[in-house]
Amino acid sequence: MALVLAVVAPLALTACSADEGAPAFVAPTQSAPEPAPASTEPLALAVTPAEAAKNQPVSTEIGTQVSGGQVQSVTMTDAAGAAVAGAMRADGTSFVPAKPLKYGKKYSATVVAVGPDGKTMEKKTSFTTMGKPSKKTGAGLYLFSDRTYGVAMPVVLEFTSPVPESARAAVERRLFVTVDPPQPGIWHWSSPLQVMYRGPQYWQTGTKITVRAALEGVPMGNGRYGDQDRLGVGNIAKEKIELIVDNATKRMQVFKNDAVVKTMPVSLGKTKTPSSSGTMVIMDKQQKTVFDTTDDPGNVDRYVVNIEYAQRLTWGGEYIHAAPWSVKDQGVRNVSHGCVNVSMANAVYLFNLTSIGTPVTVKGTERKIKPANGWTAWSVGWADYVKGSALPVPPELAALGDPQPSASALPSPSVTPTP
Repeated sequence: MALVLAVVAPLALTACSADEGAPAFVAPTQSAPEPAPASTEPLALAVTPAEAAKNQPVSTEIGTQVSGGQVQSVTMTDAAGAAVAGAMRADGTSFVPAKPLKYGKKYSATVVAVGPDGKTMEKKTSFTTMGKPSKKTGAGLYLFSDRTYGVAMPVVLEFTSPVPESARAAVERRLFVTVDPPQPGIWHWSSPLQVMYRGPQYWQTGTKITVRAALEGVPMGNGRYGDQDRLGVGNIAKEKIELIVDNATKRMQVFKNDAVVKTMPVSLGKTKTPSSSGTMVIMDKQQKTVFDTTDDPGNVDRYVVNIEYAQRLTWGGEYIHAAPWSVKDQGVRNVSHGCVNVSMANAVYLFNLTSIGTPVTVKGTERKIKPANGWTAWSVGWADYVKGSALPVPPELAALGDPQPSASALPSPSVTPTP
């Protein structure tokens, strides 16, 4: 198992995950660092916060800057002398406490660095944390350990207040992701209210993703601070399921482990209400629901209709769902309000096959999916995706590109729709 730090990484916010079903701490650490190469540079060590610093966030880390050697140990204690658990970042730049510190309390730390000749240097510091802030920003983390997700499931954090650009790098540094088996990933800000994490290709089947969003006390901009840490676990399904919808043929291809297992007719959004093109993921599944647009004053085409086997693709209201009223149009013409209409039998089949996080690619419609209109991490290629990180992306990671041919790149089925 290897840790990937912040760069490597709205069902309503009532669906937020705090710490249920998650491990107590995702340690931002890897194996012990390699011994420092021989150097003639004298050993030097500096630590932060500065001695006697006051009003520090409860997310404070013990920063270490070493030349002519490397950090050997960091010991942190509270005012009573009790040890504070934590671990070093993989790059050795700081010690991260395993839990948020307490408000209005004093802490001390001792850092020991060692040079290639075995000589050591010790630095001590102490500081006091700030009182409880009056303005906080909450977050929703959509990973629950009792669920199985599709291979395109991004790690999604949604915030209750906008995070300005000036605060995003600090926030991103506090987002720790462990992927087992190891796979690279990057965080991407699709809006001030949403940040998502994915790799250059879909997760391997059977992957386990563990996340610590260590945001309690982190300055979030505009005088706000993170309200609490959140922990989540995502288990990726044992089979790769992918749905490809082509407007040109009015057909959906269903792929299992990259092989076509079913093709079915569909009806997409009519010209005035087109479906969105792009790669989306299923965000929610409801066997029965009601579509009610009567509360939308800007919608001249208002309706209330009972829906079965609905699978949500966008916050704007696009779903895959059973539409027995449009069976005669499926495979022939588009008549929906933007949804992917299928027959009752096909809707049941898809509902039983897919998971939240299953990728759904729609091709050839009149409009493209808008960023943050759902979990849109896969709606752009890797080269554009990495530009959404608030932290520098290592060149070797940025250069990975989009290596998979995913099923969405395969030729469309050669089907001539019935006139």
